[in-house]
Amino acid sequence: MSNVIKLHNLLLNKEISARELAEKYLSAINCCNPDLNAYINITEEDAILKADIIDRKIAGGEDIDMLAGIPMTLKDNISTKGTETTCCSKILEGYKPIYNATAWQRLKDRGAVHLGKTNMDEFAMGCTCETSVFGSSKNPYNTDFVAGGSSGGTASAVSANLAVYGIGSDTGGSVRQPASFCGCVGLKPTYGAVSRYGLIAYASSLDTVGVLAGNVTDAAIVFDRILGFDPMDSTSTPDFSACTFDFLNKNISGRKIGVPKELLERASGEVRDCVVKAIGDFENMGCEVEYFSMPSLVTALPAYYIIACAEASSNLGRYDGIRYGNKSEHFESIHHMICKTRGEKFGDEVKKRIILGTFVLSEGYYDKYYAKAQALRFELKSQFEKVFEKYDALITPTSPKTAFKLSQVQTDKEGAFNADLCTVPVNLAGLPALSVPCGKDSLGLPIGMQIIGNKFSESHILNLAHKYEEARGDFGINNMGVRLDV
Repeated sequence: MSNVIKLHNLLLNKEISARELAEKYLSAINCCNPDLNAYINITEEDAILKADIIDRKIAGGEDIDMLAGIPMTLKDNISTKGTETTCCSKILEGYKPIYNATAWQRLKDRGAVHLGKTNMDEFAMGCTCETSVFGSSKNPYNTDFVAGGSSGGTASAVSANLAVYGIGSDTGGSVRQPASFCGCVGLKPTYGAVSRYGLIAYASSLDTVGVLAGNVTDAAIVFDRILGFDPMDSTSTPDFSACTFDFLNKNISGRKIGVPKELLERASGEVRDCVVKAIGDFENMGCEVEYFSMPSLVTALPAYYIIACAEASSNLGRYDGIRYGNKSEHFESIHHMICKTRGEKFGDEVKKRIILGTFVLSEGYYDKYYAKAQALRFELKSQFEKVFEKYDALITPTSPKTAFKLSQVQTDKEGAFNADLCTVPVNLAGLPALSVPCGKDSLGLPIGMQIIGNKFSESHILNLAHKYEEARGDFGINNMGVRLDV
């Protein structure tokens, strides 16, 4: 059942107040966060003030939105006016935006109760949440394992029920992969469906604001409230305003689902077996399933890293201690100050990606690398267009493996590189996709299944995921934090 709907009804029936609910979540954060490191900034005072406003509205008989009074969290690259937003980097320590990100403003206007900012890989660069200056977020299912990245803190908080839902960002899988690792639902919308205004940029043609939630219904409710045109974002799509919540219970019998062999074959045995079983569940619900080949999916990963790093090199050029960011304290000249600032205050992963991006854009290498990567991206988009003439949705693993052990990627470089194998094609093509739990491995770690749709078909993929969620039952969502039988 939807946690949002359940809590909304409890608030309306005055079985619990918004303040009491916020206090329960804040108490759980204080108890569990030292182990999980999901939150890096807890906004307790703001949460209580907002909850009190909602309580006064309910007492006065005013209508409230379904998300009013519901405790939630934001990834630390979502701009929050007056609240520190650091991208988990030394270079933005102490930075307090003077405006709210559009996605957050839309939720705030509806009465959302913000519990705090959650941990992430520095500037969203990573797949484990271990590049954060605040240290790694842990997986609620087993704290010896990572939460995933880059939205690891948000996924950890939602999975442990230290927030009902969270807003993250997805550049190459940064919502879906941690959702898969932590056993929650992660929705990456179509590029342009949700405003990027106020999302601190990593790679502008790939970045997408996404939703992490405990179930598909909650993800749909939140998505319906953050989507829509925003004149502050030049990439925002003016003619998209789907109501995904109303579409959730549509019959899925007869839907055509394609399964690309290239991604399924590259998953570990336990992941592959779980996803194949879930595909069988769709067949039992009347869907038509076909396995097919799409070789361009394999070329997406190197193309993604070239394009993402090139855009990062450009976007992060502004952090020089003059225009943006904290500057080094001791320097001999402007040039020395910029070099020292960037050397001291960017982490190793960020510096590596900036250097790689600068290299592929440099004279003599632009055509050899960047132009070829863009050509591969164009070919991938064309292939997806043809595929969606035949299929209503595609199913793949979300990640080839379950969660890494802490520090494992330092020695398993190939595993870290391939962690986003199944997710990056979606970002390159600008398509919507979501991860939904479909089982666990032999260690009890969650496994995620990815459902991919054509552009602006969020309603359809959420509908498929919801029907699967109903059919499969519960795989045992972690509940370290607040119990919802309040």
